[in-house]
Amino acid sequence: MPKERRKEPRFAFNRVTTFRNERNGSPRECLITNLSRDGARLFSEAAAIPDQFDLTINEALARRCQVVWRLGGEIGVKFLDGSVPVGSPAFEH
Repeated sequence: MPKERRKEPRFAFNRVTTFRNERNGSPRECLITNLSRDGARLFSEAAAIPDQFDLTINEALARRCQVVWRLGGEIGVKFLDGSVPVGSPAFEH
């Protein structure tokens, strides 16, 4: 069994949201499938997702992301500009 490498626990999230390749670019849809304080797992059918982009987590919260792994349409990202506090509106369903 592979060793768990995550620093923080992940929570099932399953929310459709958007990301932007460029700060003023057009938003594109993705699905956040799980979320932790420091990163997320996303699914997107977008053909070319850059190594860094802005992810909207909810109306009041966005984070700059760095891709750390890719597997087909799934992407693992870490947040570059701060964590998402557990108990924040981002974690509310």
